[in-house]
Amino acid sequence: MATAAATSASEPEAEPKAGPKADGEEDEVKAARTRRKVLSRAVAAATYKTMGPGWDQQEEGVSESDGDEYAMASSAESSPGEYEWEYDEEEEKNQLEIERLEEQLSINVYDYNCHVDLIRLLRLEGELTKVRMARQKMSEIFPLTEELWLEWLHDEISMAQDGLDREHVYDLFEKAVKDYICPNIWLEYGQYSVGGIGQRGGLEKVRSVFERALSCVGLHMTKGLALWEAYREFESAIVEAARPVAGFLSPFDREQTFDSQLEKVHSLFRRQLAIPLYDMEATFAEYEEWSEDPIPDSVIQNYNKALQQLEKYKPYEEALLQAEAPRLAEYQAYIDFEMKIGDPARIQLIFERALVENCLVPDLWIRYSQYLDRQLKVKDLVLSVHNRAVRNCPWTVALWSRYLLAMERHGVDHQVISVTFEKALNAGFIQATDYVEIWQAYLDYLRRRVDFKQDSSKELEELRAAFARALEYLKQEVEERFNESGDPSCVIMQNWARIEARLCNNMQKARELWDSIMTRGNAKYANMWLEYYNLERAHGDTQHCRKALHRAVQCTSDYPEHVCEVLLTMERTEGSLEDWDIAVQKTETRLARVNEQRLKAAEKEAALVQQEEEKAEQRKRARAEKKALKKKKKTRGPDKCGADEDDEKEWGDDEEEQPSKRRRVENSIPAAGETQNVESAPGPAGKCAVLDVEPPSKQKEKAASLKRDMPKVLHDSSKDSITVFVSNLPYSMQEPDVKLRPLFEACGEVVQIRPIFSNRGDFRGYCYVEFKEEKSALQALEMDRKSVEGRPMFVSPCVDKSKNPDFKVFRYSTSLEKHKLFISGLPFSCTKEELEEICKAHGTVKDLRLVTNRAGKPKGLAYVEYENESQASQAVMKMDGMTIKENVIKVAISNPPQRKVPEKPEARKAPGGPMPSPQTYGARGKGRTQLALLPRALQRPSAAAPQAENGPAPAPAVATPPATEAPKMSNADFAKLFLRK
Repeated sequence: MATAAATSASEPEAEPKAGPKADGEEDEVKAARTRRKVLSRAVAAATYKTMGPGWDQQEEGVSESDGDEYAMASSAESSPGEYEWEYDEEEEKNQLEIERLEEQLSINVYDYNCHVDLIRLLRLEGELTKVRMARQKMSEIFPLTEELWLEWLHDEISMAQDGLDREHVYDLFEKAVKDYICPNIWLEYGQYSVGGIGQRGGLEKVRSVFERALSCVGLHMTKGLALWEAYREFESAIVEAARPVAGFLSPFDREQTFDSQLEKVHSLFRRQLAIPLYDMEATFAEYEEWSEDPIPDSVIQNYNKALQQLEKYKPYEEALLQAEAPRLAEYQAYIDFEMKIGDPARIQLIFERALVENCLVPDLWIRYSQYLDRQLKVKDLVLSVHNRAVRNCPWTVALWSRYLLAMERHGVDHQVISVTFEKALNAGFIQATDYVEIWQAYLDYLRRRVDFKQDSSKELEELRAAFARALEYLKQEVEERFNESGDPSCVIMQNWARIEARLCNNMQKARELWDSIMTRGNAKYANMWLEYYNLERAHGDTQHCRKALHRAVQCTSDYPEHVCEVLLTMERTEGSLEDWDIAVQKTETRLARVNEQRLKAAEKEAALVQQEEEKAEQRKRARAEKKALKKKKKTRGPDKCGADEDDEKEWGDDEEEQPSKRRRVENSIPAAGETQNVESAPGPAGKCAVLDVEPPSKQKEKAASLKRDMPKVLHDSSKDSITVFVSNLPYSMQEPDVKLRPLFEACGEVVQIRPIFSNRGDFRGYCYVEFKEEKSALQALEMDRKSVEGRPMFVSPCVDKSKNPDFKVFRYSTSLEKHKLFISGLPFSCTKEELEEICKAHGTVKDLRLVTNRAGKPKGLAYVEYENESQASQAVMKMDGMTIKENVIKVAISNPPQRKVPEKPEARKAPGGPMPSPQTYGARGKGRTQLALLPRALQRPSAAAPQAENGPAPAPAVATPPATEAPKMSNADFAKLFLRK
């Protein structure tokens, strides 16, 4: 650590900005001079201690006590005074809080905030020993930020008394620079090492620290300048300090010493000017002023080249300066730019700069480590980055898996890899499947260590023990925490069985493992039995194959036909007549039972559908009757007011086309000529209030004339490709063409906006927008659901429905989507951001949509799209039944109900009518959550054509005739069917 003057001098240079220089140039020059003077005095004092009193101290103005001034400069400010601590209420409160935090850390050592609070309180109480221990424990678990490291280093520097303490501070600096690449820490490290120049090897230590700092952050365009100047000023101070000593040397030695030292300063200037850094012009001017000789042409060429490179980098650096932390998008763009150029040193630096502010972004660590694994392949660098990645994001299983692979790739000792794996198990993953993934990665590593040519080996026994431990761990630890093992298909056990069968030739052990797999709820799946059958087929014998298929026929419930077909195929190829007869009998019996169960389920489903239809029909009739009764009461007038019932009925029929009636005040006298057109209505006191009503004929004439006055909106169907239809706009919108034009001009040039008005001249909430180019119309479709004056605006293609009756405007899929969730029961106050934060915990959310009504108000429903089916399934199991703001939500796989097509009553009532296929609702029937646990290997594509999201629907499939009840068949009939194949 340098003096306060040196520190303050380096701060304004830490982030130099492009553009004209500030007005305080004189202050910067003074600060630079002060820093040079401090460095010169420090170096001079150290040289005095090393060389002895052989030079004129008075000329340099250096006393022996000045040697200690620099070393203790940083501690002078931070050393506490003598205080008498009194146990007051505040201190007692702090002590209680310290005890609570220590107890909390004993329970959960991974509580980051708890570590920070404990260090702060211990430091406040002056518990120096406890502070050091707390910091040490935290640094072993987490990487520390730049602020935490600098605070720790300043405290240790203030307490350093002798050479051993200085070595301890050096060790802390080495740990600090490994967590993150921070220019400020490197600058502190270099300046502090200057204070130890008087020790043995002190000069080489300073130069080594500065050289390492330049290799790490010397390319930093905004903060690298401070390191270059500090190093250069140090070497210049060495030159000034060596002048008095040179008087005791021979002329030849004196020339050699000065030439070599001056060359070091020249070299630093040339190296710095060859790198694109901010404020390069000032450095070049300083070099011209300092150098006695003309600057070589090669240096000028490198300087000009660096200036050109600086212009290319400036847009990215300025984007970082203007943006707010963490600036991930700006860093990603900068990384892409550096990757195209391909300079490894600069790529590494920009990754490190991005990670300082985005250390908790796993994808950034994965991209960085992937680049190092595939491009640089430097062992120490690769393993260091992987280690830092898992320390920053220990909850990400992908980082641990990559770390284990990197350690194996670079030949790390087996014991070290095993310890790393144990750390991964204690990292606290967020879902059960993460533990399965890390176990698989470790078991794969152990399998690659085994030499299977030997019958038995230490590595093979270790592999088997690891498999057994993995199964026990998933059963106890993981299942207890997540209420699931994370491995429902027993993937780990399957891998173990394959290794035993194929590599160890131990089919007996493989069969035992498969028996255990089937007893864990997998016996009902056809693909599990077929996997076992294939293993027996490849490494077992025919007898066990037959036995496995016979068990599969009896147990399989998802695809029994497939298993029966495999059994008959095997018996046709290899079996005897007796084997064939047994297989046919078993398959017939099983398939007959399955068909009977399916028929009962279909009848039950049909009955439920019919009940729902009848209830809907009853509700529809009730609403119609209620509406008719209400309309009848409304149109019926009292007899004593002289109203004719027939006239009332005729008036009500034309009500929609007539202008509104003008109600007059009671007892008002009509004007001359209007008396004959006045009808009376019952007043509040039994009197007749006079209504100014014209005869129906005049009303119709006025409506017709109003229609003629309104301009007709004609649409040219030949311009459908460059026109969009906009609806659900607010009816109160004034001058819609004026208000909508700026909105759609962002998509391209707008030729015309044609709003639609009613007969009365009111805006009807929709319009046509015609563009000049087709691509503008396509871009305008992306504005669908955009909020306009508080309502979602609907934008759809302009299609003539008379020519395309099957055109669907609805933009979302109406079929089963296994990667998308449907959430109901949400509170109306729940925002999109709040729901997305909840859903993110279970996977990557690609899209989230809150369902609203036409007025833009939430309906308590949402659709959440995940990256894949697995994440969506996990989210259903975790979120279904969750409470959000006192509302219990329901979560299911998105599978909207099919639109009901009107059928003839005879078709509905016929017992053999068409029944909905079980596949309509997914693999498990019409379950509420729609989770399909069917293995992917056996999933079949749906026969139904996908429904169009936003365009003409595909042609409907040919309707199949109503199925009639099939006659009962005997065993002989079934045998004939199988023999036809």
